[in-house]
Amino acid sequence: MRSRTLRSLALVAMAAIWAAAARAEVTVTEPWIRGMVAGQSATGAFMIIRSTDAVRLVEARSPVAQSVEIHKMEMDQGVMRMRPVDGLDIPAQGAVALKPNGYHVMLFGVAKPLMKGEKVPITLVFQGEDGKQTSTEVQAEVRALAETHGDMKMH
Repeated sequence: MRSRTLRSLALVAMAAIWAAAARAEVTVTEPWIRGMVAGQSATGAFMIIRSTDAVRLVEARSPVAQSVEIHKMEMDQGVMRMRPVDGLDIPAQGAVALKPNGYHVMLFGVAKPLMKGEKVPITLVFQGEDGKQTSTEVQAEVRALAETHGDMKMH
């Protein structure tokens, strides 16, 4: 009886270790938000997202915005256009930079302009290949408009 109990406990422990090992580790670095001017109610957020396993960024939220969307900037017949996308794939052992003129997170309906130095919480929701969702909260620092025109570098 005791042997059976120990075996059962060992199996439960191993299953827990395997489940933890199977969960993707997502890290977000260099999160920042473009500063705003009076009368502006939307702005962009940028960051680098890395993951140990393939995941998909499927949603973003922030308490400072009425709505938050994942967007992509791209050239369309010689015109730069911004469009929402339903998600963004992050490859296994890879990284995707959300940056000006590329993929980014848009915050709409911001009640008051975000000023340089403020920290803005953004929750990112990722979906694994198994369909399970996890979320990560980042604190994105607002940068002054003059500081936000450079590209981010991948490390």
